[in-house]
Amino acid sequence: MSVTLAYVASCGGDLQEWRARWYGLADELAPEEPVDEAAAPYLGLAAFRQQDAERFHGRERLVERVRTMVSERRFVAVLGASGSGKSSLLRAGLLPALAGRPSLVLTPGAHPLREYATGLGAMLGVAPGGLLRELTERPADLGLLTRQVVAKEGSEQDFVLVADQFEEVFTLCQDAAERAAFIAALVAAAGDPGNRTRVVIGVRTDFYHHCAQHPGLAEVLQDAQVLVGPMTAEELHLAITQPAVDLGYRVETALVSRLVADATGQAGVLPLLSHTLLETWRRRRGNTVSLTGYEATGGIERAVAQSSEAVYNALGADGQALVRQIFLRLTALGEGTEDTRRRISRGELDHPQAAEVLEALARARLITLHGDAVEIAHEALIRSWPRLRAWLADDRDGLRVHRQITEAAEAWEEESRDHAALHRGTRLAVALEWAAAHRPLLSPRERDFLAASATAAAEDQAAARRRARRLRRLTALLAVLVMLTTATMIYAVRSEQAATRQRDLALSQKVAGEADRLRQTDPALSAQLSLAAYRLSPTEDARNSLLRVFATPYATRLTGHSDRVNSVAVSPDGHTLISASRDRTAQLWDITHPHRPRRLAVLTGHRGNVNAAAFSPDGRLAATASWDHTVRLWHLSDPGRPPAVLPHDANVNAVAFSPDGRLLATASDDRIARVWDVAGLRVAASLRGHRAAVVSVAFSPDGRTLATGCFDHTARLWDLAGPGRPVSLRGHIGPVAWVAYRPDGHLLATAGNDGDVRLWQVDGTRARARGLVGEHEDIVRSVAFSTDGRTLVSAGHDDAVRLTDVADPDRPRALTTFTGHTGNAVSAVFAPGGRTLASASDDYTVRLWDLPYPALTGHTGGVYWLAFSPGGRTLATVGEDRALHLWDVAEPGRTRQRAVLTGHDAAVWGVTFSPDGATAATAAYDRTVRLWDVAAARPGPLATLTGHTANVNAVAFSPDGATLASASLDTTVRFTDVRDPRRPRHSGGFTADAEGVNTLAFSPDGRTLATAGWDHDARLWNVTDLSRPIPLSTLTGHADGINSLAFSPDGRTLATASFDRTARLWDVTDPAHAHALATLNGHTGSVSMVAFSPDGRRLATTGNDRSLRLWDLADRRRPVEMAALGAHADGVSSVAFGPDGHTVATGSHDRTALVWETATVRLAARLCEAAFPRITEAEWATHFPGLPYRPPCETRTGFVGLAE
Repeated sequence: MSVTLAYVASCGGDLQEWRARWYGLADELAPEEPVDEAAAPYLGLAAFRQQDAERFHGRERLVERVRTMVSERRFVAVLGASGSGKSSLLRAGLLPALAGRPSLVLTPGAHPLREYATGLGAMLGVAPGGLLRELTERPADLGLLTRQVVAKEGSEQDFVLVADQFEEVFTLCQDAAERAAFIAALVAAAGDPGNRTRVVIGVRTDFYHHCAQHPGLAEVLQDAQVLVGPMTAEELHLAITQPAVDLGYRVETALVSRLVADATGQAGVLPLLSHTLLETWRRRRGNTVSLTGYEATGGIERAVAQSSEAVYNALGADGQALVRQIFLRLTALGEGTEDTRRRISRGELDHPQAAEVLEALARARLITLHGDAVEIAHEALIRSWPRLRAWLADDRDGLRVHRQITEAAEAWEEESRDHAALHRGTRLAVALEWAAAHRPLLSPRERDFLAASATAAAEDQAAARRRARRLRRLTALLAVLVMLTTATMIYAVRSEQAATRQRDLALSQKVAGEADRLRQTDPALSAQLSLAAYRLSPTEDARNSLLRVFATPYATRLTGHSDRVNSVAVSPDGHTLISASRDRTAQLWDITHPHRPRRLAVLTGHRGNVNAAAFSPDGRLAATASWDHTVRLWHLSDPGRPPAVLPHDANVNAVAFSPDGRLLATASDDRIARVWDVAGLRVAASLRGHRAAVVSVAFSPDGRTLATGCFDHTARLWDLAGPGRPVSLRGHIGPVAWVAYRPDGHLLATAGNDGDVRLWQVDGTRARARGLVGEHEDIVRSVAFSTDGRTLVSAGHDDAVRLTDVADPDRPRALTTFTGHTGNAVSAVFAPGGRTLASASDDYTVRLWDLPYPALTGHTGGVYWLAFSPGGRTLATVGEDRALHLWDVAEPGRTRQRAVLTGHDAAVWGVTFSPDGATAATAAYDRTVRLWDVAAARPGPLATLTGHTANVNAVAFSPDGATLASASLDTTVRFTDVRDPRRPRHSGGFTADAEGVNTLAFSPDGRTLATAGWDHDARLWNVTDLSRPIPLSTLTGHADGINSLAFSPDGRTLATASFDRTARLWDVTDPAHAHALATLNGHTGSVSMVAFSPDGRRLATTGNDRSLRLWDLADRRRPVEMAALGAHADGVSSVAFGPDGHTVATGSHDRTALVWETATVRLAARLCEAAFPRITEAEWATHFPGLPYRPPCETRTGFVGLAE
């Protein structure tokens, strides 16, 4: 595919269109499915069963952990996200490991007691009806029944009862009494050792809070949990290769590497991976499972959707309609949680093609058939098939009504069609109204149920009328009717409000996802959709989407051209932009306010592609170069005035004015660069020597030299004062597409079709090569320097605009990449003032990017720690590059680097400010702590503290600023008197952790010091006397080393972050009797840092899963996750709140720091200032169907309704 796309790009084709064609052709050429699907080494979406144990690999360590816990505890909960592999772990891992023990594994379904009565009845050889009555009346008897099974089988081992997909107790079981009885039965069975029963439940983590609502269940879950996280790279490698090897197949190494890279660290990816592997195996060549076959499936993200679409598209119209009906019936709608699968019987499907379609879906392994039961193979299908997600979002209210009808009809059938189980009143009216419009979707039983309900309602009404006539008490009857009407209206109103809330919640989540998908291609629309979704319903998805608006570079789009835009230039005063296009026009734009660009004029007259444009130095003229063999000069004070025309003998590719504006240089396909006298409109010089088309020209800032770029693979320097031979610059292995001088004239950049940008030290026509910028993955079409000459922008055919730090020309350093163009990026320039970057693309648009960009990019290695100064105006960052970086963050969105302080000889792992903000302290792996004066106009070193004998990991000032504490891998904490930071003196120390101290923090009153390290525990010390710290308490609970800890502002709570993927909260109100409050789960990798907001109401956590998570601490025992944000490209190492409470900074191993605005009101204000153009009525109707048009940034609406 990569080769095909390279040819498409070189020929100017549409990459997206050809990529889709490639996948389509790959599907057509894929070999037929093997006749014997049982020979497949992979299961697809289906969960592993006990008989699949030989194909189950990669979870050996986790299986052993669960087996050990089952042998030690009587009740074990296996927790994990949907798609993490819980069911497979239990069925194909745990049960085979417990071979020899009597066991029963079932899923609860809609009637969990009935399911288990049936299973135990089969094992005991008795009818399940009696067992069901016994369990219903006395749930605690479950243990007695399992003890009978043990006795019957003569086993000396305890009975193992496995409740897989335990969340069905909450999603499918609608009877609260049966649900409570079932949970009580499990708890009781495991609670009495005499019952000889051990219980294992598998439950999704997003239903954990449902479990906590049942006191008995919450109690047994306290210390009996196993979290199923993503597989490691090693485990993935084994799960991918071993099933194939066992059956005699070979998996290409390139495929394994690609799959491991695509899947590592992703929660819920395992069923998608298994399905992708099955589809890849089906496309094998011989006995080799290849990367080519994998790419043909569409990859992990697209394989399920591609397979589903293939089955769907192979059916006729009737079959497709039936597929929709089947999947809607197989999905249980979530109430504040994700949608889940639902098991149905074949009897729910009344259609002549039902058997045929079910078999087709089962062959594709999208569903599973067990006798009369039908269910979706895995919930991953619900998440990963866009068509199904759209079906579920179309009419959720209607789907809920249909589900109520289905469940009521089933209960009616079970009650032998008892009239008492029929719908009546408002429920019947709502059901009949829906059924009238959707009758084909009803099963025979559902139709019978509604017909019986309507008949019963009619009979009830007739009986009521007869009683009314007999009683002749009209007044009383009227009063009753009024009361009934009032109650019905109240019920209807409340039902409508509840339905509206559910609709708004679902629509908010859907639009938030659409906003994220549009983030790069249409930033303005994406931003407004994020805000509108949040205002509709402030879901976590909507909040996350809103907070991400400015986490990546933001751009305003100019969309006036009807064909590719070839070039952009900005006037010297920065107020006007000119764009040149293949649509034969140039356009003038007012960009005085970059977020509100306004088109001034369209310059017409060229009869061919307009390839370039330039402003004269005084801004009065603009020159345009065209493939109609002319250059035109336009008077910008009167754009309608006929331009002067400079004729050429071939296509003209580029133009440039001399610094004094008297000369104009042009580049042409006839291999000649011409210099024109602007006043006389005549050729002053013809520069010959190139052996191919000349495509770029640039005057040196002193006007004495002209640089040219040519398709003969060279750039040349021409002395305009004399006739000497030009100097050729050689090094590119392809055409030189662009040349540009640094403002001081001593550095030249050349861009080439070889994908490189080369830097040249120049003095007149003398030149020598300096550094090479090789970040682009395709042709580089344009380069330009910033006004200070420290930054280079380049635009390339990889659709990217890249910024490079060229302050040191010998060692250029990549800063950031702007993505969003959907076609080749071909031109980019800085606007004067440094606040805006303009770029042009083959996608017909110009983009105006906000500068500076969100990421702080001064580090040359990972960022390990950061801290705000007490006033919030300065952010300090440290890391792998051994330096302390100081950033001015006083103005939101306008950060700048203030200073870079060096002196450490190894990576720096800690930084903090003194309470007065005048001093910063850093801790490093060179075994030293350094003090820095950061209040001075030119920050610099104050003192170096020695004494530690190993890496220094953290530093902290006491609240009074008199003492600095440092923590080291040498097991000690050292205290230093820093009242005179130029003359610090050692004031004490102690051994805090026998395995090394990673982190420490003073309590707000300065009386307590918290330390933690590699021994998994945190410790509290009384440090009122620094010479004799006294241990107060040890906080145990973490299962791995502790990275970070922090006190809440009121000193009552301590937060800790650990390698065990959790953060924990501890009550330290009485430090001598500290105890655990809560465990924060959510991160899928180690948690690197914790930080409290200044008011103590929120906690921020960061981790190696590349996320920042914000938690609401209104109830310290039940923290609620508010947002999970991801914008970094690698693990997030550090986090800090600014003193204002709404600014958050994060540092990452991706060498950047980000400053986040988390106050939604402020975000909305900034968003509405930036977003242009406003969302149209048509766009609103597309994303918010059925809702009145309410642009989120309309002046009259303001920002009412936004919550912090």
